[in-house]
Amino acid sequence: MASLRKRSGESRRARDISDPGTRTRILDAAEELFAGGGYEATPTAEIARLAGVPKGLVFHYFPKKIDVLVALIDERTLVEEVPDVEAVPGDAAGTLSRLARCLPLRASPAMRRILFREADTHGSVRDRLGRLNGEIIRRARFALELALPTARGDAARLEVAAVTFAAVLLYQENLCQLTGHHIDPDAVAKLIAHALG
Repeated sequence: MASLRKRSGESRRARDISDPGTRTRILDAAEELFAGGGYEATPTAEIARLAGVPKGLVFHYFPKKIDVLVALIDERTLVEEVPDVEAVPGDAAGTLSRLARCLPLRASPAMRRILFREADTHGSVRDRLGRLNGEIIRRARFALELALPTARGDAARLEVAAVTFAAVLLYQENLCQLTGHHIDPDAVAKLIAHALG
């Protein structure tokens, strides 16, 4: 009887391993749990339970728990690098307002929570957030150069304006995730444009 149960368990595990949806179910469960309680507070056994798989199968796909987080960050967050920036000459505020509506982060609300929550504790998350910050700064600086062609000689001021704009956008994203409070990006764009004026 024990050998029959053992063979049944082995055949179920083999079925689970060959099922392409198993890995996705594990990542779906981890995303939900990490977003809710955080990476550190989530045991691997809870990921397995929510995914409906044996705990050992989680380790088959992800040898260490950190590998689950890394896979989520790598596969479910995307920082879009787009060369085109829509800018209106002479309208720095309008240009930044349009840019604010095109945050180059593609991720579910749960992945956004994970990204901002775990940035201080895990290198792969910090790296992705750093890429996002760098992309926003690059776009903002380029947009401001297009909107204010006469200010191009003042690269330091444009850089500070772009960095400030990126910081506010990222802070707003984080603040919104934590408290639901929104910062008006149009007001920030006007403030930065006025300072450059």
